[in-house]
Amino acid sequence: MRYTEYGKTGKKVSVVGFGGLRFDLEKSNEDHAELIKYAYEKGINYFDTAPGYCDDRSEDIYGIAFRDMIKEGKTDFYVSTKGMPETYDTAEKAIEAVKKSIERLGVKKINFYHVWCVRKMEHYELAMKKGGQYEGLLKCKEEGLIDHIVFSSHQEGNEVIKVLDENKFEGVTLGINILNFPYRIKGAQHAVDNGYGVVAMNPLNGGTIPAHNKELSFLAKDGETATEAALRFNIGIPQINISLVGFSKKQDIDDACRIADENIDYSQQDIDEIESKIGENMNAICSGCGYCRVCPKEINTAAYMLFYNEKQMFKKNDEDMTNLLLGTRYGNYTTGSKVKASECVSCGKCEKECTQHLPIIDRLKEISKWEEDVKKIK
Repeated sequence: MRYTEYGKTGKKVSVVGFGGLRFDLEKSNEDHAELIKYAYEKGINYFDTAPGYCDDRSEDIYGIAFRDMIKEGKTDFYVSTKGMPETYDTAEKAIEAVKKSIERLGVKKINFYHVWCVRKMEHYELAMKKGGQYEGLLKCKEEGLIDHIVFSSHQEGNEVIKVLDENKFEGVTLGINILNFPYRIKGAQHAVDNGYGVVAMNPLNGGTIPAHNKELSFLAKDGETATEAALRFNIGIPQINISLVGFSKKQDIDDACRIADENIDYSQQDIDEIESKIGENMNAICSGCGYCRVCPKEINTAAYMLFYNEKQMFKKNDEDMTNLLLGTRYGNYTTGSKVKASECVSCGKCEKECTQHLPIIDRLKEISKWEEDVKKIK
């Protein structure tokens, strides 16, 4: 495993991190804990989670693994978790959240605590208000409950730079991958240039890349898949310290560690060459994070947006999309929705939560037309 320094913190972190958002909920917490311990043995020492991940099981899963590891004297790993400024809008709430996460994770302190999911400047401003979340996190740091205060952002590059230049944080977690990096890398470059740590989430775009290995093969070199190319890219570019990967089996961990060990660094020429292959529409694809699933009508907006990726990524027309809805391969995207896209009431709650700032309402209107066409065909 390769290691790098996280900003100016002095902490040596693995270039591959274990992301705790995508555990298979059909498996037990204990099964997942074994996977975490396996990742540690393979050299991964950065573990990321958050309250609410995986039906609020993620922190508990890590807690099982960490307690076992600590009993065995294995303490040379780093823990990352998070708290949203909207949820913890006072210093008292923020302090309580930190203490609760520490208890669940079974550790003495949080190494990297994120002001979580900053999607626009008002979220940052909310965290920084007098008596707000940041003030509480500073107190936790003074008490030794937190090592480093960082933030996770879904903003465009210039806003990320604006937050970093306030000098309140020591690092940032961004959604960067081989598909969207032209639109996000400016903030990461500024962070690295100014001594901040940079963590990349969604290196496989929430599973979109593995699901389209064939269609995205133009990104890969001979003998590798698009998935391998995506991991190699995130691990190899100098603007990223850690790439978070959600693992479901040991082979996934082995593959990621192998790519890290191959130690292939990307030059600016390499990065420019990849950028030339990527269409302009790749920034507006759904990453499958699921934050949009707040629909009062219980429309499965996340599933529908993943389906819409087919049009966004590959420029398919209405007829193509209707035919995809007819195909069994894509049935799983929408059958989980209790109601269809046409029942959207345009309340805007999903768009407010969307980390990619997607026009969900307009896309649902398009999808509802395709679904109507399917009825006519049937």
